[in-house]
Amino acid sequence: MNCCSPGSAGPVARPLSYGLRLSLAPRALGGDKTGPSPVDRSKAGSKHHLIVDANGVPLACLLTGANEPDIIQLLPLVEAIPPLRGKRGRPRRRPNTLLADRGYDSQRHRQALRARGIRPIIAKRRTEHGSGLGSQRWVIERTLSWLHQYRRLRIRYERRADIHQAFLSLACSLICLRQLNRSFC
Repeated sequence: MNCCSPGSAGPVARPLSYGLRLSLAPRALGGDKTGPSPVDRSKAGSKHHLIVDANGVPLACLLTGANEPDIIQLLPLVEAIPPLRGKRGRPRRRPNTLLADRGYDSQRHRQALRARGIRPIIAKRRTEHGSGLGSQRWVIERTLSWLHQYRRLRIRYERRADIHQAFLSLACSLICLRQLNRSFC
């Protein structure tokens, strides 16, 4: 049985009948930027990496596989921040300080942030909890919960990573718009 529609370049993802039930055509499930989740019985999943301002407005977002270490995405996330426009002069590209949890702790990355003029406030690994960063970290947790209110982001249905990244960017834009409307009301 051929899964290709006439005139298309590749196979079409559609249900095929196998006996009494429908199932997807036999292909690799998940797609790009998925990996075995370390917390969900090795099911294929993705991670959303965000950098937000002090009010929880997303500045940049990235999508990676669930098995990617967080620390790898720290510098690309900082570099993905667009210039802030609105004031005269040269637009700002980087924040003054960066607050992060233990997953982003690395001396090499701390030095790279300092070289960019960013003061890192990152909790140290293998230390007791209670550093006080949780009182400021709730802002990013709240923004992540705003993102996961959208069903397409809470559970990844798309096989193509660029489509899921587009939904992630669209949700970040909607959060920015909502925050903008709140500031004017």
